[in-house]
Amino acid sequence: MTVVFHQWLLPFALVLVELAVIARILLRPHRDPASRIAWLAVVALLPVLGILAYLLLGEVNIGRRRLERMRAVLAGLRKDVANSAEAVVLERHDNLFRLGQSISGFHPVGGNTGQLTPHSNATIDAMVADIDAAKKHVHLLFYIWLPDNNGCKVVEALKRAAARGVACRAMADDLGSRSLIRSDHWQAMRQAGVQVANGLPIGYPLLRLFIGRIDLRNHRKIVVIDDRITYCGSQNCADPEFLVKAKYAPWVDAMMRFEGPIARQNQVLFASDWLSRIDEDLSDILDAPLPAFAPEGFPAQVIGTGPTMRFSAMPEMFESLLFTARREVIITTPYFVPNESLQSALCTTAYRGVDITIVFPARNDSWSVAAASRSYYADLLAAGVKIYEYAGGLLHAKSVTLDAEVTLIGSANMDRRSFDLNYENNILLFDPTLTAAMRGRQQEYLARSKPVSKQEVATWPISRRLWNNSIATLGPLL
Repeated sequence: MTVVFHQWLLPFALVLVELAVIARILLRPHRDPASRIAWLAVVALLPVLGILAYLLLGEVNIGRRRLERMRAVLAGLRKDVANSAEAVVLERHDNLFRLGQSISGFHPVGGNTGQLTPHSNATIDAMVADIDAAKKHVHLLFYIWLPDNNGCKVVEALKRAAARGVACRAMADDLGSRSLIRSDHWQAMRQAGVQVANGLPIGYPLLRLFIGRIDLRNHRKIVVIDDRITYCGSQNCADPEFLVKAKYAPWVDAMMRFEGPIARQNQVLFASDWLSRIDEDLSDILDAPLPAFAPEGFPAQVIGTGPTMRFSAMPEMFESLLFTARREVIITTPYFVPNESLQSALCTTAYRGVDITIVFPARNDSWSVAAASRSYYADLLAAGVKIYEYAGGLLHAKSVTLDAEVTLIGSANMDRRSFDLNYENNILLFDPTLTAAMRGRQQEYLARSKPVSKQEVATWPISRRLWNNSIATLGPLL
């Protein structure tokens, strides 16, 4: 009798655990139906592996202590940028900035000027020049910061700034920038007087699995200098040759340099990440009067998103841009795995006559994203969306231009990782001149791209379509 009891004990326990996990899948907030169905199928068909997979990857869990600290930091930060120029926003774009404010709490602020930097090396050179001219403070945050030529240029500039008494704070994601953080350069910055912090530290990986997901990362790229200059875009602190994945090089990025009150909003976003790791009082910086701004400058707004912030914020922003469009939308993104609502918004916007163009890289460093992305081509093309694949390297720029008037630029991709798992930063701006520069850069990408036609996709072999669709089916498993 005892033997029989023990024989049934393990299966019975497994069934109880499986039922508990199924209940959690059904009760977990913010799950779209496709995601629930996908996880239910995995857990039901592969009980042991499915349960382990869900416990490791099914929850957007950053850890209780981290979550409490981040929420406390955000609650203590002022989001209103006082004494800034009035932001004059056209009525047809007002809904976009209202949505942005609902996400991050930042009002649109006027009085900004900006330039699109020519290329990746020029961006780093401009950053170094600004750091060398800094008088008060330099704040940097990068997802990937490599100890290569460009990465070391910034390291040396920070050391020079610290040596002349400028307060320098540098933060890098613990996973994306692990090679720099574990190098002599990181310690050399600290010894030179630069305050350094690794974002979302992994610690002991096996232990981390029981505390929160390892793959929740800080994907932001923020530079703020003297509270008046800031950078925003897709570029990490690295060479375009990107030696860690050299076969896909060059990495082709888009970065903008801004001056004006928008720098304070990026300052607050940087502070939210910095103070979540470092106990420090930054009120003298965050509460200081703003530097002088350009009265004729344009309105702009920082939009910060992340797994501990409002759910679905980033896809909402993309969808609102599409629904606001009257004539044209041009998009560049390296990683495209949309949720159902974003895919529907793209098709709907094209069906109502808006000219939509999307540029993807022809060769993607993520084979799974490349396959999943192409599973959406047929429906997009059928709706009238124009698809191009860039052949001059890995197009890493994340940009949206709307009706030649509005630009969204930043770190967020159109994929579920950016939607649900990564901390991202973007800037939304209304300025026909700067948007024309961004649109001109997008046209340069198009000139080096190959159009994808409905006929081409229709002739893909069944094996390729089966592979693409199978990989895309795994998209909801987040």
